[in-house]
Amino acid sequence: MVRIGLFLGFLVVPVLEIWFLIQVGSVIGGWQTVALLIADSLVGAWLVRREGRRAWAALRSAVESGRMPDRELADGAMIVAGGTLLMTPGFLTDVFGFFLILPFTRPIARRWLSWFLGRRVRSLAARSPYAPLFGQVESDAAGFDPAGSDRARSGQERFGQARSGRPGGSRNNRVVRGEVIEEDSFPAPGDGRSH
Repeated sequence: MVRIGLFLGFLVVPVLEIWFLIQVGSVIGGWQTVALLIADSLVGAWLVRREGRRAWAALRSAVESGRMPDRELADGAMIVAGGTLLMTPGFLTDVFGFFLILPFTRPIARRWLSWFLGRRVRSLAARSPYAPLFGQVESDAAGFDPAGSDRARSGQERFGQARSGRPGGSRNNRVVRGEVIEEDSFPAPGDGRSH
Protein backbone atom coordinates (compact mmCIF):
# COMPACT_ATOMS: atom_id res chain seq x y z
CA MET A 1 0.00 0.00 0.00
CA VAL A 2 2.83 2.38 0.82
CA ARG A 3 4.54 1.59 -2.48
CA ILE A 4 1.38 2.40 -4.42
CA GLY A 5 1.02 5.65 -2.48
CA LEU A 6 4.62 6.62 -3.24
CA PHE A 7 4.19 5.75 -6.91
CA LEU A 8 1.02 7.81 -7.17
CA GLY A 9 2.69 10.63 -5.22
CA PHE A 10 5.63 10.79 -7.60
CA LEU A 11 3.27 10.64 -10.55
CA VAL A 12 0.48 12.97 -9.42
CA VAL A 13 2.38 15.67 -7.48
CA PRO A 14 4.48 16.93 -10.44
CA VAL A 15 1.39 17.06 -12.65
CA LEU A 16 -0.51 19.02 -10.00
CA GLU A 17 2.47 21.35 -9.48
CA ILE A 18 2.71 22.12 -13.21
CA TRP A 19 -1.04 22.67 -13.46
CA PHE A 20 -1.02 24.98 -10.41
CA LEU A 21 1.99 26.94 -11.75
CA ILE A 22 0.18 27.46 -15.04
CA GLN A 23 -2.95 28.63 -13.20
CA VAL A 24 -0.99 31.09 -11.03
CA GLY A 25 1.01 32.27 -14.06
CA SER A 26 -2.18 32.97 -16.00
CA VAL A 27 -3.55 35.07 -13.13
CA ILE A 28 -0.49 37.11 -12.04
CA GLY A 29 1.84 36.67 -15.03
CA GLY A 30 4.87 34.53 -15.83
CA TRP A 31 7.65 36.71 -14.43
CA GLN A 32 5.73 37.40 -11.24
CA THR A 33 5.22 33.65 -10.77
CA VAL A 34 8.94 33.02 -11.17
CA ALA A 35 9.73 35.87 -8.76
CA LEU A 36 7.27 34.44 -6.26
CA LEU A 37 8.91 30.99 -6.52
CA ILE A 38 12.37 32.51 -5.98
CA ALA A 39 11.17 34.56 -2.99
CA ASP A 40 9.47 31.47 -1.60
CA SER A 41 12.70 29.49 -1.88
CA LEU A 42 14.76 32.25 -0.22
CA VAL A 43 12.36 32.55 2.71
CA GLY A 44 12.31 28.76 2.98
CA ALA A 45 16.10 28.54 3.03
CA TRP A 46 16.31 31.19 5.76
CA LEU A 47 13.63 29.41 7.79
CA VAL A 48 15.32 26.02 7.40
CA ARG A 49 18.60 27.48 8.58
CA ARG A 50 17.02 29.17 11.61
CA GLU A 51 14.92 26.18 12.67
CA GLY A 52 17.77 23.79 11.95
CA ARG A 53 19.99 25.70 14.38
CA ARG A 54 17.25 25.62 17.01
CA ALA A 55 16.72 21.88 16.52
CA TRP A 56 20.48 21.24 16.73
CA ALA A 57 20.74 23.22 19.98
CA ALA A 58 17.76 21.34 21.45
CA LEU A 59 19.31 18.01 20.38
CA ARG A 60 22.62 18.86 22.03
CA SER A 61 20.86 19.99 25.18
CA ALA A 62 18.85 16.75 25.38
CA VAL A 63 21.93 14.58 24.85
CA GLU A 64 23.97 16.53 27.42
CA SER A 65 21.20 16.16 29.99
CA GLY A 66 21.11 12.39 29.40
CA ARG A 67 17.57 12.41 28.04
CA MET A 68 16.47 10.44 24.97
CA PRO A 69 16.19 13.07 22.20
CA ASP A 70 13.22 11.53 20.39
CA ARG A 71 11.31 14.80 19.89
CA GLU A 72 14.45 16.63 18.79
CA LEU A 73 15.35 13.92 16.28
CA ALA A 74 11.83 13.98 14.87
CA ASP A 75 12.02 17.77 14.58
CA GLY A 76 15.35 17.52 12.77
CA ALA A 77 13.99 14.96 10.33
CA MET A 78 10.92 17.10 9.64
CA ILE A 79 13.08 20.18 9.06
CA VAL A 80 15.21 18.27 6.54
CA ALA A 81 12.10 16.92 4.79
CA GLY A 82 10.47 20.36 4.82
CA GLY A 83 13.63 21.96 3.43
CA THR A 84 13.71 19.41 0.63
CA LEU A 85 10.09 20.17 -0.22
CA LEU A 86 10.81 23.92 -0.17
CA MET A 87 13.72 23.55 -2.57
CA THR A 88 11.59 21.80 -5.17
CA PRO A 89 9.89 24.32 -7.45
CA GLY A 90 6.16 24.54 -6.92
CA PHE A 91 3.63 25.98 -4.56
CA LEU A 92 1.95 22.80 -3.33
CA THR A 93 5.19 21.23 -2.09
CA ASP A 94 6.08 24.57 -0.50
CA VAL A 95 2.87 24.50 1.53
CA PHE A 96 3.78 21.06 2.90
CA GLY A 97 7.38 22.18 3.42
CA PHE A 98 6.32 25.19 5.48
CA PHE A 99 3.93 22.96 7.45
CA LEU A 100 6.88 20.72 8.45
CA ILE A 101 9.22 23.61 9.25
CA LEU A 102 7.20 26.28 11.04
CA PRO A 103 7.51 25.90 14.83
CA PHE A 104 3.77 26.28 15.46
CA THR A 105 2.72 23.62 12.89
CA ARG A 106 5.56 21.16 13.52
CA PRO A 107 3.99 19.66 16.68
CA ILE A 108 0.88 18.79 14.65
CA ALA A 109 3.04 17.20 11.97
CA ARG A 110 5.01 15.35 14.67
CA ARG A 111 1.78 13.92 16.12
CA TRP A 112 0.60 12.78 12.70
CA LEU A 113 4.00 11.26 11.94
CA SER A 114 4.08 9.51 15.31
CA TRP A 115 0.59 8.10 14.76
CA PHE A 116 1.43 6.91 11.24
CA LEU A 117 4.76 5.33 12.17
CA GLY A 118 3.34 3.72 15.32
CA ARG A 119 0.55 2.16 13.30
CA ARG A 120 2.99 1.00 10.64
CA VAL A 121 5.36 -0.57 13.20
CA ARG A 122 2.48 -2.38 14.95
CA SER A 123 1.26 -3.68 11.61
CA LEU A 124 4.72 -4.94 10.65
CA ALA A 125 5.25 -6.47 14.10
CA ALA A 126 1.92 -8.30 13.88
CA ARG A 127 2.97 -9.93 10.59
CA SER A 128 6.43 -10.76 11.88
CA PRO A 129 7.39 -14.30 12.90
CA TYR A 130 8.42 -12.71 16.21
CA ALA A 131 4.94 -11.32 16.88
CA PRO A 132 4.52 -13.30 20.13
CA LEU A 133 7.53 -11.48 21.56
CA PHE A 134 5.83 -8.15 20.96
CA GLY A 135 2.49 -9.24 22.40
CA GLN A 136 0.85 -9.22 18.97
CA VAL A 137 -0.77 -12.67 19.05
CA GLU A 138 -4.29 -11.78 18.03
CA SER A 139 -4.52 -8.34 16.54
CA ASP A 140 -6.21 -6.79 13.60
CA ALA A 141 -4.37 -5.04 10.76
CA ALA A 142 -4.06 -1.79 12.71
CA GLY A 143 -2.40 -3.50 15.67
CA PHE A 144 -5.40 -3.19 18.00
CA ASP A 145 -5.56 -5.84 20.70
CA PRO A 146 -9.19 -7.06 20.90
CA ALA A 147 -8.62 -8.58 24.37
CA GLY A 148 -8.15 -5.15 25.92
CA SER A 149 -5.94 -2.13 26.04
CA ASP A 150 -2.20 -2.76 25.93
CA ARG A 151 -1.71 0.08 28.42
CA ALA A 152 -3.96 -1.61 30.98
CA ARG A 153 -1.72 -4.66 31.26
CA SER A 154 1.89 -4.88 32.29
CA GLY A 155 4.56 -5.80 29.78
CA GLN A 156 5.36 -9.00 31.64
CA GLU A 157 1.75 -10.14 31.55
CA ARG A 158 1.48 -9.38 27.81
CA PHE A 159 4.71 -11.29 27.16
CA GLY A 160 3.53 -14.31 29.16
CA GLN A 161 0.16 -14.34 27.45
CA ALA A 162 1.79 -14.03 24.05
CA ARG A 163 4.02 -17.02 24.68
CA SER A 164 1.29 -19.32 25.93
CA GLY A 165 -1.74 -17.96 24.16
CA ARG A 166 -3.54 -17.54 27.52
CA PRO A 167 -3.15 -15.22 30.49
CA GLY A 168 -0.76 -16.20 33.19
CA GLY A 169 2.59 -17.03 31.74
CA SER A 170 4.67 -19.47 29.79
CA ARG A 171 3.55 -22.84 28.46
CA ASN A 172 2.54 -25.16 31.31
CA ASN A 173 4.37 -22.82 33.69
CA ARG A 174 7.50 -24.92 33.43
CA VAL A 175 10.50 -23.96 35.51
CA VAL A 176 13.97 -24.47 34.12
CA ARG A 177 16.31 -25.30 36.96
CA GLY A 178 19.94 -24.36 36.64
CA GLU A 179 23.01 -23.07 38.34
CA VAL A 180 24.74 -19.73 38.02
CA ILE A 181 28.48 -20.11 37.59
CA GLU A 182 30.62 -17.06 38.21
CA GLU A 183 33.84 -16.54 36.31
CA ASP A 184 35.93 -16.83 39.49
CA SER A 185 34.70 -20.38 40.07
CA PHE A 186 36.47 -21.69 36.95
CA PRO A 187 39.87 -23.19 37.76
CA ALA A 188 42.86 -21.33 36.44
CA PRO A 189 44.93 -23.24 33.88
CA GLY A 190 47.62 -25.34 35.51
CA ASP A 191 46.30 -25.20 39.09
CA GLY A 192 45.92 -28.99 39.21
CA ARG A 193 42.10 -29.15 39.50
CA SER A 194 40.17 -31.05 36.88
CA HIS A 195 37.47 -29.41 34.82
